[in-house]
Amino acid sequence: MTITNQQSGTSVHEVADGIYRINTPVMLEGSTGFSFNQYLIKDDEPLLFHTGLRKMFALVREAVACVLPPESLRYIGFSHVEADECGSLNEWLAAAPQAVPLCSQVAGMVSINDMADRSPRTLADGEALSLGRHRVRWFDTPHLPHAWECGLLTEERTQTLFCGDLFTQPGAGSPPVTEADILGPSEAFRSQMDYFSHTTNAAGMLERLASTEPTLLACMHGSAWRGDGARLLRALAVRLSG
Repeated sequence: MTITNQQSGTSVHEVADGIYRINTPVMLEGSTGFSFNQYLIKDDEPLLFHTGLRKMFALVREAVACVLPPESLRYIGFSHVEADECGSLNEWLAAAPQAVPLCSQVAGMVSINDMADRSPRTLADGEALSLGRHRVRWFDTPHLPHAWECGLLTEERTQTLFCGDLFTQPGAGSPPVTEADILGPSEAFRSQMDYFSHTTNAAGMLERLASTEPTLLACMHGSAWRGDGARLLRALAVRLSG
């Protein structure tokens, strides 16, 4: 793991072949530790998934620069429209002249075509996109965990699921990758501030994600998780149906 900013504690760690977790720990109100992750896929057409908050742009850019030239980014992707997902989208579009937003068709239609300084490359449900050695596929997950336009990406070669706000873990200073339980901590955190929409279609969407048999869950908050991702996704579906 490389610390890219000593003051903020921002770090970069390769969690799968050519996939890097950028992590910045923060303290929330009440001295609660938390963290924000972005994931960078290094390839012929590099992809950054999650931009981070607008105020974190300089930190994330500094971290990206440790892996590749920021101006070489081709795609700036995100799960849904929220500050930590795409708050610095326009800053990234200015820093990377060849980059375009990458999002769901719904996100493009209702928000990004107006909000972004450059038109998005929208992905249909189930559509794949080659980055070179890596190949990502988009899954629409409306209202899972929240937002009409929500969706998630898988990277097929490394069997990585970029799972956004699923399995959100509190705390700062978590290891880049863990094989320990993350469902328990994430469910305990959700019980304090329930941010899931409780859509009736959650179980079916989680089963569809499970069918991709991910072996790495690239969580947006907390550690990435290595193991039987299908089993963990199905366990989450059980918790949500309770």
